[in-house]
Amino acid sequence: MTDVVVIGAGQAGASLVARLRAKGHDGRITLIGAEPVPPYQRPPLSKAYLLGEMEEERLYLRPASFYAEQDIALVTGQPVTAIDRAARRVQTAGGAVSYDHLALCTGAVPRRLPAAIGGDLDGVFTVRSLADVDAMAPRFTAGARVLIVGGGYIGLEAAAVAAKRGLHVTLIEMADRILARVAAPETADYFRALHAAHGVTIREATGLARLTGETAVTGAELSDGSRLDVDFVIAGIGIAPDTALARAAGLEIDNGIATDAYGRTSDAHVWAAGDCASFPAPQGRMRLESVGNAIDMAEAVADNMLGAGLPYHAKPWFWSDQYDVKLQIAGLGTGHDRVVIRDDGKGARSHWYFGGGRLLALDAMNDPRAYMVGKRLIEAGLSPEPATVANPDTDLKVLMTTMMRG
Repeated sequence: MTDVVVIGAGQAGASLVARLRAKGHDGRITLIGAEPVPPYQRPPLSKAYLLGEMEEERLYLRPASFYAEQDIALVTGQPVTAIDRAARRVQTAGGAVSYDHLALCTGAVPRRLPAAIGGDLDGVFTVRSLADVDAMAPRFTAGARVLIVGGGYIGLEAAAVAAKRGLHVTLIEMADRILARVAAPETADYFRALHAAHGVTIREATGLARLTGETAVTGAELSDGSRLDVDFVIAGIGIAPDTALARAAGLEIDNGIATDAYGRTSDAHVWAAGDCASFPAPQGRMRLESVGNAIDMAEAVADNMLGAGLPYHAKPWFWSDQYDVKLQIAGLGTGHDRVVIRDDGKGARSHWYFGGGRLLALDAMNDPRAYMVGKRLIEAGLSPEPATVANPDTDLKVLMTTMMRG
């Protein structure tokens, strides 16, 4: 059969090659990764791994032996430098690899603080790779002063770990509030209070003017004119799809590597999946940065490589762990006009997003039942009455069963 090369040994790439073999592909499969380790989970990096609660080997998505057993050539530590679409081959430091079909699972790269404001000083970190976390881990000592730039989930997770380790934590967010791009004010209020209770100082509507220090960062000047002494800085200001190879190869780029509904790019022999890929959706072209999408889209692409011919329909879901709170998110709240709060008074709480009376998404904090019910209702296109959801006496499982039966 055909030879498949997959660039990017992350969640999407690992899921894609495993799916190809599971579905009976008997051609050559090569998985190429720039990092010197087998594919691994990224979410625990800024949580359990950074806390020292998880060993590196437990991060691996599969044992290294899996790839040999499945006759998958795993190439690590060799970034791809070019794609020759005409010859159908990719170039690495170790040589050229030919393909019949190529899958780009290049993921995303962290946005970095500009060098002009001190972003290149020693002691300034991002949280994306195993190497990133290994480099910053020794700094997490009790009493150290850390500045976290960015009030999204990555920044808040890093703040939670730092606070648990006894650091003095200041988090700044340029927008009017934390989580401004990804969650409702009600969810931002919940997490702001949670961090305050653990001693984190959050300063909203406050940007970074510049970092100070000769070769290593020692301080920060903020947009309000104030100054902080800091021992190190974590930039959690988002990620961007890694499209460099695709762009250089002349593939269409539109908020990521543009694919059709089946995961195929503007080249019939090249596919894309995961954080790097955008795809058509009812809301317009969409790109999702999540483990769930990386797995689901990669498996859909693998199936379509094998001729399934089934369009990919995303089912967005996300999660975040902060202190003893597990946040689970289902759906996309874009366009909501109402948020309904459900609180059992015992620590389980959920925020339900409605738009025009239709359930769009929910954020569930330590409330797995609400998450499970909400996710299934959203996927089924069913919308409960907001007042019914808000009533803590409503049995959500009974509600779901009743609605599913029609």
